[in-house]
Amino acid sequence: MIVKLDNIFKTYGESGSEISVPALNDVSLSVAQGEYVAIMGPSGSGKSTLMNVIGCLDKPSSGSYFFENQDVLKLKDKQLSDLRLHSIGFVFQSFYLMNEETALENVALPLSYAGVPKKEREKRAAEALTKVGLAERIKFRPDQLSGGQKQRVAIARAIVNNPRVLLADEPTGALDQKSGAAIMELFQKLNDEGTTIIMITHDSNIASHAKKSYLIVDGKLLEGPSGQEVDE
Repeated sequence: MIVKLDNIFKTYGESGSEISVPALNDVSLSVAQGEYVAIMGPSGSGKSTLMNVIGCLDKPSSGSYFFENQDVLKLKDKQLSDLRLHSIGFVFQSFYLMNEETALENVALPLSYAGVPKKEREKRAAEALTKVGLAERIKFRPDQLSGGQKQRVAIARAIVNNPRVLLADEPTGALDQKSGAAIMELFQKLNDEGTTIIMITHDSNIASHAKKSYLIVDGKLLEGPSGQEVDE
């Protein structure tokens, strides 16, 4: 398993106190290399907390988490940073692009953090943009791109380091239906090429693109969501 969580609990605030807020309740999840998993849930269900734990952006209160057989909870801050930089790609609902930078410069940013020489990172960034269908837009700034194109730039940035896992948090939430469908086609292509994808969404239509889906309710993870769109 590339991602393996066992008995994960997450509580914000001091456990047992009046101000403590339980976010994850005994969550266990295993994701194999090459899988495409969707996690559905309404606002406040714990899905974003779970994504942050998987992405090594937050630590659970208890439980165990192994990423490619590494005990994540024993890693130091620098090791966690390296894991995020080299093994995990992030795609968010808000694109988080730098408006003053071109598409190429935005995509090359993680490579700069990784110490890749300028010529090589520009080459790899251009290849990533070509992969997401933006070969003709590499010199465009975000304000010159549509919403769907901005998300493609964000996806190119997420995959430029050839991550082992791509984490997507409501990747179509800011897009119209047509652009959202195009992004889902791109995700399917990336998964077909071997990228492991874990996506969170409130939309059952988006979740249906995944090969395996879960529902998270009040911090508990249930396999196989059913029904229609849930409240954001």
